Amino acid sequence: MLVKTFGSAVYGVEAITITVEVNWMGSNTGCTIVGLADNAVKESLQRIESTFKCIGKEMPRTRIVVNLAPADIKKSGTAFDLPIAVGILAAARQMKNAEAMDKFIIMGELSLDGEVRPIKGALPIAIQARKEGFKGLIVPTANAREAGMVNNLDVYGVKHIREVIEFFESGEQSLQPVKVNTRDEFFESQYDFEIDFADVKGQENIKRALEIAAAGGHNAILIGPPGAGKTMLAKRLPTILPPLSLHEALETTKIHSVAGKLPENTTLISRRPFRSPHHTISDAGLVGGGGVPQPGEISLAHNGVLFLDELPEFKRTVLEVMRQPMEERRITISRAKVAVDFPASFMLIASMNPCPCGYYNHPEKACTCPPGAVQKYLNKISGPLLDRIDLHVEVTPVPFSELAALRPQEASETIREKVIKARTIQEERYKTHSGIYCNAQMSSKMLKEICVISTPGQNLLKTAMERLNLSARAYDRILKVSRTIADLAESPEIKIEHLAEAIQYRSLDREGWAG
Repeated sequence: MLVKTFGSAVYGVEAITITVEVNWMGSNTGCTIVGLADNAVKESLQRIESTFKCIGKEMPRTRIVVNLAPADIKKSGTAFDLPIAVGILAAARQMKNAEAMDKFIIMGELSLDGEVRPIKGALPIAIQARKEGFKGLIVPTANAREAGMVNNLDVYGVKHIREVIEFFESGEQSLQPVKVNTRDEFFESQYDFEIDFADVKGQENIKRALEIAAAGGHNAILIGPPGAGKTMLAKRLPTILPPLSLHEALETTKIHSVAGKLPENTTLISRRPFRSPHHTISDAGLVGGGGVPQPGEISLAHNGVLFLDELPEFKRTVLEVMRQPMEERRITISRAKVAVDFPASFMLIASMNPCPCGYYNHPEKACTCPPGAVQKYLNKISGPLLDRIDLHVEVTPVPFSELAALRPQEASETIREKVIKARTIQEERYKTHSGIYCNAQMSSKMLKEICVISTPGQNLLKTAMERLNLSARAYDRILKVSRTIADLAESPEIKIEHLAEAIQYRSLDREGWAG
């Protein structure tokens, strides 16, 4: 008897429906899985046989062929256990009402006693199931809320294979679809932060720099000695960024779902992600990869912040692979038989010590590095990568008087309101430019139209570049940052004071900064 059940395979952040065909041949013995299945899929037969024994069913002692179609697409992972098991039971006539199965996508990994374990990519699977007109989706209970946010699709969470068998045999009466009030839950948790800029004593100039970075979507690097508060400040950046839109939240959740990074019983990710990989990370760990391509840290930081602490300690090759994604805001991973795209629109915030000992330019402690060590340390970061970082911010230690002060600090909520106003101005400005949402994404051609400065402003910029020995690459960055500062001040034009503030955020471009 030939039976068809339906599963789904995830490639990139999209899903493809897989037809699981099970045919009971009635001659010989043994079970074969065909259709480009990897070892994890083929091993499902051992788990299924153990499951059947635990629930009082029998593995048919005749020849069974399981085909995963389309047969030219590689299938991987353990999530096909459940549809294969149900298909075998139906083909062996050990389950009633099998004809109802063609209305459902079924996914889940089986333990040896029949328990259904979580899977990756439940959200894109649910979206594809709705798109193809399936009535419902059966997934592990741990993934039910994640998939349940998709409208016009009945999502059923199951803990054991017995629940699936009873579901079909009882005419869909034994289980109730998951109900998720996605919109209310999403908006309620958007501002639920455990940290706040009000926790940071002093460092007003650094807070201002991060406010500008958030308002214009600019990348930034914080340079300062150990213990100056670089990491503490960077971790609080997501608290002042504009809240995620529903579309952004859906994109972000899909990526985390595919990577298996979504917390159990989560629906939508409501806050912008903050990713902080260790400096020993590999190229594939940062940009994504693997035999079956998986998203890397830059994609997990999509619509959020990627924080690289101690930037010069990262391998040069790892840093260089970020250059293209930072420009194109997506990464394409190509393999012999498959190429997948992952979104990678993130803000890069990096931090570094000014020298190997950490005390170059320190107001109190002397640098103990030998001559040339500071420049050598800085040269670990390539010019093209620095080209993509708009703000260079020097962080100095907080004096005791600031630490002991009791005066209240500006809260994240207050800063966020100013950032949202500036972003609203930019959305209106770029509404006719596809793919451009903030000042940091402006092209050189757009700079000439949008960042017009007066003759006194031109003179100031010329003087600054000559006296501070700023490199040529600083020119565009200063204009972009000054446009953001003007937006924060709600000024339609870039004034001299906006340019002057932008100029101070180019520390690493000053010739002789590192001696």
